[in-house]
Amino acid sequence: MLTRAFGIARSLATYHGIPGRQRRMRRFYGQFLQPGDLAFDVGAHAGNRVRAWRGLGARVVAVEPQPDFTRLLRLFFGRDTDVTVLPVALGADAGTARLGISSATPTVSSMSRQWRDTVSGDAGFAAVRWDTTVDVEVTTLDELIAAHGVPAFCKIDVEGFEADVLAGLSRPLPALSFEYLPAALDRVESLGPHVYRYSPVETMTWDDSAGDRWVGAAELRAVLERRRPLGRSGDVYARHVPA
Repeated sequence: MLTRAFGIARSLATYHGIPGRQRRMRRFYGQFLQPGDLAFDVGAHAGNRVRAWRGLGARVVAVEPQPDFTRLLRLFFGRDTDVTVLPVALGADAGTARLGISSATPTVSSMSRQWRDTVSGDAGFAAVRWDTTVDVEVTTLDELIAAHGVPAFCKIDVEGFEADVLAGLSRPLPALSFEYLPAALDRVESLGPHVYRYSPVETMTWDDSAGDRWVGAAELRAVLERRRPLGRSGDVYARHVPA
């Protein structure tokens, strides 16, 4: 119980306690969202992006399978009729699956056993333990769209499970972000032509390696191959280019 409480407090301090972060997030996401737009937050966690997007006037569907954080999201946004909190995970197919939870560092809880096994050998994860598992309901992005509509923007932050989430999407979205994995980029590319930019983790700024511009997938990969050996994680942002 103490470990869980510590993990929740750590997430609240990290995502809500840094002065100026909400202002930076609103300025950054204002490039993608206007008042009245619909946004999907897949892996909503402590709700910092939900809060920023509501500040922009967007309607939000917040997807979060961790029970502690589902309760937290409902505490924060339960009276807001423009926020829908869903206690589910997303994947390639509907059903159920097992979520690995790190009680002390819940931000790295993940549906991907392969990802957990891979990163557990990294120095930055030396102290991380996935000490709890829970079975969670799984739905798909296609089903989410059928129920709520097409989002103007969709953020996917699911700790190594991004490609699986995107496998449940059969159409391009106007704009989305995802933590970089080659398979996730491949899936987005398979849905249609896109242009991309990269933002180092939680900075709410653009990486300038490709200049101040959106680039194709090949150029993005070249940028990320230079960045990743330096240990620089971050998010890929994609815009669909209609034919």
